[in-house]
Amino acid sequence: MPPITKPAPPPVRIEAAPPLPPHERARSQGAARVLLVLALSALGLWILHRFLPALAWAVVLAIALFPLYNRLERRFPPGKHNLLLPSLMTAAVALVFLAPLAILGVQAAREAHDVAEFVRNAEANGIPAPEFLQHLPYGAAQATTWWNDNLGHAQAGSDLLHRFENHSVIGTSRNVGREIVRRVVLFGFSLVALFFLFRDWRTVRDQALTACHRLFGPRGERVARQMVASVHGTVDGLVLVGLGEGFLLGIVYYFAGVPHPVLLGAFTAVAAMIPFGAALAIAVAALLLVAAGATKAAIVVAVAGLVVTFVADHFVRPALIGGTTKLPFLWVLLGILGGVETFGLLGLFVGPAVMAALVLLWREFTQGHDETA
Repeated sequence: MPPITKPAPPPVRIEAAPPLPPHERARSQGAARVLLVLALSALGLWILHRFLPALAWAVVLAIALFPLYNRLERRFPPGKHNLLLPSLMTAAVALVFLAPLAILGVQAAREAHDVAEFVRNAEANGIPAPEFLQHLPYGAAQATTWWNDNLGHAQAGSDLLHRFENHSVIGTSRNVGREIVRRVVLFGFSLVALFFLFRDWRTVRDQALTACHRLFGPRGERVARQMVASVHGTVDGLVLVGLGEGFLLGIVYYFAGVPHPVLLGAFTAVAAMIPFGAALAIAVAALLLVAAGATKAAIVVAVAGLVVTFVADHFVRPALIGGTTKLPFLWVLLGILGGVETFGLLGLFVGPAVMAALVLLWREFTQGHDETA
């Protein structure tokens, strides 16, 4: 008998979902695009988070040096590949940062022999009492006696130096070594990013302005331009004024007889970029003179430093920074100090830029400017 075959079941028909209306489909696709952009942006920031400070430094340097680069580009038009001028500008920036470090290294190498001799003498004979203790107005004899009893003999000097070496130098040297390697890598990345910003600055500028205009309208473009202007004003008001303070006070240090006036002048220039930071360098210079017994020279340095910093902080800086960013100096100061507290030295430029953007938005909101203006 032939096998009995069962009839095949009828095919299951799956009803297709009805198509979404065009407006709902556009809304869902828009929400999906927003989620995709947010997810990719978060992933990109997480991947690059260790290099973001270096990239931010490259942007700050490019903005600060753009007027000079633009003049050089008009004077020497770039070739087909536009490599020579960006390379030269990047090399010049690297030289500006590396030359002081090289000078500091050479000076440290020269001082190494004196430091080694001091350590040997301290281990053999103790640490002698500094001369300024004998010139104290009160308690000179007691302070000198305490120093000689606790630090002026061989055993005390040897114990102190060994304790310092065992507890501090080894661990500190390892941390410093790792930090130096990390800083070198980030500095190299900043230079690479700076080179491409110089080479493609027109493309980067146009794309940034277009993105700000599309995302936030005319107001976004105004905010971006205001933040760029604040970086220029901060560079003029902090960096250039700080270098001027360091140069003038370096001359004062030289004639007053401060040890290592060039290095101390460079330290003063860097410290003067932070509000009230120059006072620390001036105090160090005055204390060095007091320790050497030159009290009158220390007073001259202190007075000269007070005059220079007063003029710079109360007249020159407010005019340069406030005139460019259109910010009251109080907000400039808060932006600088808060930026340094949050971002370190990079905050010198990020803080005022953020304050400038916030103040601009506040003024437009309170004055009722039209969004399409």
